[in-house]
Amino acid sequence: MKPSILQKLANLSERLDELNRLMSSEDITNDMDNYLKITREHAEITPIVEQYITYVQTEADMKEAEGMLNDPEMKEFAQEEISAGKKQLEAIETELQKLLVPKDPNDDKNIIMEIRAGTGGDESALFAGDLFRMYSRYVEKKRWKLEVLSSNESDVGGYKEIIAKIEGQGAYSKLKFESGGHRVQRVPDTETQGRIHTSACTVAILPEVEDVADVTINPADIRLDTFRASGAGGQHINKTDSAVRITHAPTGIVVECQDGRSQHQNKAQAMQVLAARVKAKEVDAQNAEIASERRNLIGSGDRSQRIRTYNYPQGRITDHRINLTLYKIDAITEGDLDELIAPLAAEHQADMLAMLGEDN
Repeated sequence: MKPSILQKLANLSERLDELNRLMSSEDITNDMDNYLKITREHAEITPIVEQYITYVQTEADMKEAEGMLNDPEMKEFAQEEISAGKKQLEAIETELQKLLVPKDPNDDKNIIMEIRAGTGGDESALFAGDLFRMYSRYVEKKRWKLEVLSSNESDVGGYKEIIAKIEGQGAYSKLKFESGGHRVQRVPDTETQGRIHTSACTVAILPEVEDVADVTINPADIRLDTFRASGAGGQHINKTDSAVRITHAPTGIVVECQDGRSQHQNKAQAMQVLAARVKAKEVDAQNAEIASERRNLIGSGDRSQRIRTYNYPQGRITDHRINLTLYKIDAITEGDLDELIAPLAAEHQADMLAMLGEDN
């Protein structure tokens, strides 16, 4: 284990001793806010320090066993102790790596998912529909809940844009790496000469803002327009002005919602999406400062980046961030995303741990 990480663990051990002393003081509950803060920190670092203590003790036991190697009667026992110790150290180090990586505060949140057709015309809209279906299947497998907030269907099928809310335990932690540019290569149904076309969509995964009031949005900065909701091809599906368009002047963000049953419902949903986008914009600005020093491979949040290619003729999906290629396009587009998600999460964890080791 890197010396810098071992030092961090030693510092955490000292901090836990300090917290134990604070929690045993008689007047600790006089300030309940401070008490709750201390107990929360105590709960967070206790499992890390427990693993660290076991790590130190295991190293000490191995050194003691190494001292027995010169004794013929104890050599075999010592070798067994050293071998078992090495395996235990590896297991403890793996667990410590998981515990040390800072937890993303958004991981347990629900999400707002936005899929937009990009280059490729009608084929791009169809691909947006395919992506939405893929994520919908994944949501079903996880037994989560999906609610369409807004959709703009194309005349040939699929979507020019679709926005949905996904509710489920760990939804953001599982899908946060889906943000970015998705590219498809296939022969469209309308292609008579069998040529492969390339088109693209963008996906944005935003953590839901649980309380819109948590995001500062000045009512004077937004413009609310109402209009009639309509389906594909311009056919009216509502004879009242129930659809809502909100424009946020400071950021230029525009949100439309028309899938709700009433103007009130559409306005509430639009404000929810707006809050998530404004919050994401703030976070992106903060991340840009960090990325200027060291860009995180997966967690950069750059939605213009091409992250994945779906090649139908070859039956493969390639994630360009980790150079992973799987020849399982049918299964994955049916919602079996875990084989893509797990390696991305592992790579992100390794990258975060490397950053932790560099931070002195």
